[in-house]
Amino acid sequence: MSGFSGAIFDVDGVLVDSPHEEAWRESLRELMEGRWSDIAGQTSYSPEKFTSAVYHERMSGKPRTAGATAALEYFGVPDLERRVEEYGEHKQEMIIRLISEGRFSAYDDAVRFVLEVKHSGIPVASASSSKNAGLFLSRVDLGRFNTDGRYAFVSEGMTLKDVFDVDVSGRDFAQGKPHPEIFLTAASELGVEPSAAFVAEDAVNGIQAAKAGGFAALGVSRADDVDALAAEGADVVVTDLGDIDLGGLQRGELVTTS
Repeated sequence: MSGFSGAIFDVDGVLVDSPHEEAWRESLRELMEGRWSDIAGQTSYSPEKFTSAVYHERMSGKPRTAGATAALEYFGVPDLERRVEEYGEHKQEMIIRLISEGRFSAYDDAVRFVLEVKHSGIPVASASSSKNAGLFLSRVDLGRFNTDGRYAFVSEGMTLKDVFDVDVSGRDFAQGKPHPEIFLTAASELGVEPSAAFVAEDAVNGIQAAKAGGFAALGVSRADDVDALAAEGADVVVTDLGDIDLGGLQRGELVTTS
């Protein structure tokens, strides 16, 4: 095949090390120790049981309501429908606070990779289920990534959010991942066929969504889950996006330099 004509990026876990996991965990702890203390004993919840594995296997990459539902179902929280909304709202308040405190960082390898992909002439899209994705991206200043002026499309004061040709993050899609609707929408707005684009994802359900939509899937392992991402059909899995062969993208191949 010819080279890729579109690249679609998840945000949380791929481009930024976001505080979503911390916000989900701490907001549930606050609820269980506070307003929900009367029902805490009816659940299987304890702070140490809310592990990173639980977050990545059940919640990562899902919209807010779906993520809250998954966590409360896992811990057997009663009166689920009413509590899902309360949990989601409490988590949102916490994550806005964490973002305002600067409690997140961009992955340098990912920022450089996005810039190189765009520099090579491949249009780029951001596609995250999170409604906070734009806030994260708008706080990543590109100045330190363009000190030699390599990227002519980067101007002073430009942020990572400004780089993307299309942004479908945070929209209310009828179907969440692992359904491919969010990625199919991004491809449509980029004006490319799924078969001519790749998706960069760090979550299992994101890889599932990419493959279901007919995209090439680039797995980004940030949580010691290389095998899990590969098992879902990722074409390649890396822990550092700097390992991707940029020349391969021009051939329509997701391969590493080694």
